[in-house]
Amino acid sequence: MCGIIGYVGEENATPVLIEGLKRLEYRGYDSAGIALLHGGEISVTRSAGKLVNLEQLVERNPQNGSTGIGHTRWATHGRPSEQNAHPHRSGNLVLVHNGIIENFISLKHRLETEGYRFVSETDTEVIAHLLESYMKNGCSLQEAMRAAEVDLHGSYAVAALCVTEPDVIVTTRSGCPLVVGRNEQGSFLASDVTPLLVHTREVVFLEDGDIALLTPSQISVLGANGEELTRETVTIDWDAEAAEKGGYDNFMLKEIHEQPQVIVDTLRGRYNYETGEADLPDLAMTAEELIAARRIWIVACGTSWHSGLVGKYLFEEMIRKPVQVDIGSEFRYREPMIQKDDLFIAISQSGETADTLAAAREAKRRGARVLSIVNVVGSTMARESDGIIYTRCGPEISVASTKAFTGQIMALYLLALHVGRVRELLSAEEGRWWLDQYTALPGRVESVLKLEPEIKKIAEKYYSKSNFLYLGRGINYPIALEGALKLKEISYIHAEGYAAGEMKHGPIALVDENMPVVVVAPRDRLYEKTVNNLMEVRARSAPVIAFGFEGDEELQRVADVVIHIPAVHPLLTPILFAVGLQLLAYHVAVLRGLDVDRPRNLAKSVTVE
Repeated sequence: MCGIIGYVGEENATPVLIEGLKRLEYRGYDSAGIALLHGGEISVTRSAGKLVNLEQLVERNPQNGSTGIGHTRWATHGRPSEQNAHPHRSGNLVLVHNGIIENFISLKHRLETEGYRFVSETDTEVIAHLLESYMKNGCSLQEAMRAAEVDLHGSYAVAALCVTEPDVIVTTRSGCPLVVGRNEQGSFLASDVTPLLVHTREVVFLEDGDIALLTPSQISVLGANGEELTRETVTIDWDAEAAEKGGYDNFMLKEIHEQPQVIVDTLRGRYNYETGEADLPDLAMTAEELIAARRIWIVACGTSWHSGLVGKYLFEEMIRKPVQVDIGSEFRYREPMIQKDDLFIAISQSGETADTLAAAREAKRRGARVLSIVNVVGSTMARESDGIIYTRCGPEISVASTKAFTGQIMALYLLALHVGRVRELLSAEEGRWWLDQYTALPGRVESVLKLEPEIKKIAEKYYSKSNFLYLGRGINYPIALEGALKLKEISYIHAEGYAAGEMKHGPIALVDENMPVVVVAPRDRLYEKTVNNLMEVRARSAPVIAFGFEGDEELQRVADVVIHIPAVHPLLTPILFAVGLQLLAYHVAVLRGLDVDRPRNLAKSVTVE
């Protein structure tokens, strides 16, 4: 959730750190800081609020040094403030930290008895004093880091530097991502790959327990006993320019408009049209294993959970297997009846979502086959899973997920086709029919994107409202949830998503002329029931915004305004409706004058509970 950047090399570290922090802004943050080592001294500059505040401080009081670390903080322990911002100092060392130290209170008491004085409210300061205490007893920074790992319980990615070891950064991780890379000017580390791409495309993703030593000339990765480890170097096939706005006002709008290409990229090279089959070489499951799978489990959080709910409807209809969908934070604290040979699907844009990752580890421990649907190559979830389907979305910078959601659903479509053909529930001819529908989706999404002016007019009419209700049925019930979530995330309007048939069981008490009701109503077997639900809304004078199929005149008679999307098979409607609802949320938020890319209190990659 927080962001880390580090550099040791031949250049002044300040611009490297500031630029790196800018590329990490999308993760969400409330304060920022940098530390530089130069001439036997460490200078620390920190500021609450936006990164521009830190930049102004640095401009007024320039700091030089070729070794440095930087951080953007998303508050967990202690309010957002300069005092609680990273880096934190203890004696001759400073460090930055992502994650949560669960036993920080007991460690704090122990360190206080040793004479250490705490000046922040954070759990991070415990790590700084802990390292310093080991170094006082003769440990090197690397040895102190290894010793501290025994004491620390929780999740963390830590990067530290020390006056007594110039031109060295020591870093380690447990449960939080860290990536390192090099070029001719020096060595770099970061929380994710985005800040490194302006410097190198050849990177190494550290694994839990790794300790990396960065110097201007090399990066060494050490194991538990100090032995040097070999970690795979990954080549990133998208560059920093892919994360730029490309002429759009902000990243969110750019990423909404990139969704046709996301569909193309996720499908590319993954099907055989002649046989009507999906080709998923990284699935790592044989036909026999797929047939033998007793049950399918899908676990995810937030928007990814909504894509998992879409997957439930999709799989149960296309491949006739029972599907259990769980929220990651709930799954890990109950006793799920998961068994050996079950198929467990973990969905996460970042591949680092803490709750989903913990659930996947528990499923693997119980003998299930774990398949991850992720966007980030080399992420922890991807490395620890038996099989992978990468969504090929490229960097998603805006905190509110849009194109990653589409990529996840496309991955689920491919998996449904693959399993359907393996289980002989779909013939080759039927498989080809589905592939025709899949490959036609980019053009159909383009048609929805062309409706943006109409959707903007709706936003202009209703953006000042305080409450919205979203309704959907069947496979589009999750889309009602996702539409409401998008509005909440970026516009700060209270919004609820409901199964339309449940409206009379409570929510209808809230419906009046001041609550717009957004309804997703394709021409499917539930269409008439959905229209009846709309009539109940109309009877209470609520304005109705309907998303339906082209040519649906009946819907126009029961709604105040209708957005018509191309008519497709009911199982393919979620992506088209989701794009329309993304545009509605986007324009409402823009009209309210809000920062759609970095909504308050949210982070892109949730690497803590």
